[in-house]
Amino acid sequence: MPMFQPCRKDGGDGDGRILDVESAVKDGVLGGGAVAVYGGEKLDLKKMIEELNLCEVPSVFICPISLEPMQDPVTLCTGQTYERPDILKWFSMGHYTCPTTMQELWDDTLTPNTTLHHLTHTWFSHKYVQMKKRSEDAEGRASELLANLKRVKGQARVQTLKELQRVVSNHSTARKTVVDEGGVALVSSLLGPFTSYTIGSEVVAILVNLSLTSEAKMSLMQPAKVSSVVDVLNEGSIETKINCVRLIEILMEENDFRPELVSSHSLLVALMRLVRSKRHPGGHLPALALLKSISTLKEARSLIVSIGAIPHLLELIPVLNPECVELALSMLDILSSVPQGKQALKDCSNTIPTMVKLLMRITECCTDYALSILCSVCNLSAQECSLRAVDAGLAAKLLLVIQSGCSPALKQRAAELLKLCSLNYSDTIFISKCRLTRTIQ
Repeated sequence: MPMFQPCRKDGGDGDGRILDVESAVKDGVLGGGAVAVYGGEKLDLKKMIEELNLCEVPSVFICPISLEPMQDPVTLCTGQTYERPDILKWFSMGHYTCPTTMQELWDDTLTPNTTLHHLTHTWFSHKYVQMKKRSEDAEGRASELLANLKRVKGQARVQTLKELQRVVSNHSTARKTVVDEGGVALVSSLLGPFTSYTIGSEVVAILVNLSLTSEAKMSLMQPAKVSSVVDVLNEGSIETKINCVRLIEILMEENDFRPELVSSHSLLVALMRLVRSKRHPGGHLPALALLKSISTLKEARSLIVSIGAIPHLLELIPVLNPECVELALSMLDILSSVPQGKQALKDCSNTIPTMVKLLMRITECCTDYALSILCSVCNLSAQECSLRAVDAGLAAKLLLVIQSGCSPALKQRAAELLKLCSLNYSDTIFISKCRLTRTIQ
């Protein structure tokens, strides 16, 4: 349930009508009485409130204690109205005052506010009936569009897909209708080697809004269909690119997903291009999340390294937001498990200074990934890399990790790396590198 915001007295409820009760009654908005039954269903206030899940409700319907719509309003002797369970809880805590006015109560009688309850039920029932009618209209429109899609071609097909995408995006009932009436197979059949970008982008936008069964996912995993989605990803707008990423992620969740479907040079390049895009930072997170998922597949790691992902990610880390940084570090840590990845990390001049800087920054996970990457690089070339790391301030950072509240495993790894780095120095010189001379004195 969202935190409800009192509606402005000069604002409307979406239909240009006043939302405060006095004006609503005066203007006849609530004058018709509550709708008791709709479609043979008795309208229950609690159910209507939950299903509508409205963010804006007339302030007079909101309990001052819970800030949620009142289902059982009661009025105190001060004239203030509250939800019965909330005011009873207030009393049980030893308060014998009115929560709003802080006046002492000379009478603890709770008088049911039947008028307000009636008005609340009326307002919510009108909203609920409107929602139900819109949903029924959306169901019918979805069925009609699916029928049209079977016979139209060319520009008419594009327009039908656009309209279907709009309907399924806005109405859960339309999404269910499309699934129940075999719309997933129909829409998916439009993906293939000769699918145009215009058709493909609309198809993908529809599919990501639907609940796909295992059978539907298996159908979409045909190489020609996946290749079509990748083509759309390469050509599309930022919204289309993100939809393509989401669809591929959905397919990868399937148990029978085949790694070779995403071990594609074209797909990986498109994802890295999205990660590096300065014009569309909204694509960084979904692209990195998918790249990380792909990097967990052993078959794809060498290919990811071969497209230059490691130097690109190291270059981007300083400008990415914390969530993206954690994904990038996780991915670099995974890639360091293959010889090509470890060598690429060693060969990048900014690997060590970037990882050292990230120790004890952002999150403990980031520190863990950065430390793991430093261990991989330093173990590959102990003398060369450990010297560079200590010069970048690694020793002092490792001491911070050891003295911090990090996990024992992380502290142990830091201690091992510190020992490895110390082998190339005398005790006095290494202590000076740790910047601890004053402390020891």
